[in-house]
Amino acid sequence: MKLVTAIIKPFKLDDVRAALTEIGVPHMSVTEIQGYGRQKSHAALYRGPEYDIKFQLKLKIELAVRDELVDKAIEAIIQAAHTGQVGDGKIFVSPLEQAIRIRTGETGTDAVR
Repeated sequence: MKLVTAIIKPFKLDDVRAALTEIGVPHMSVTEIQGYGRQKSHAALYRGPEYDIKFQLKLKIELAVRDELVDKAIEAIIQAAHTGQVGDGKIFVSPLEQAIRIRTGETGTDAVR
């Protein structure tokens, strides 16, 4: 099993969720995060004065995926989250040693189905 973590633009969430559901990954955790990289900061107005926003709002998606679905999940995220603009995001893949479904006590790949 692998833990796939993707950082994406917020408006791409529905597209990514639909793409993952279509390939058989019907579950994910989503967290609102802020960060910066090549996208840099931008100016914004709030009640008149202009100020500099240094961090961009992003979403972090985490999926526990069976080994046989990892490549499909990565490709689905890339296709659904791609805009061609700076700040499209990143995908990280880590080994997942163990998963346990609390309700039933199932472990391993049975816990992430």
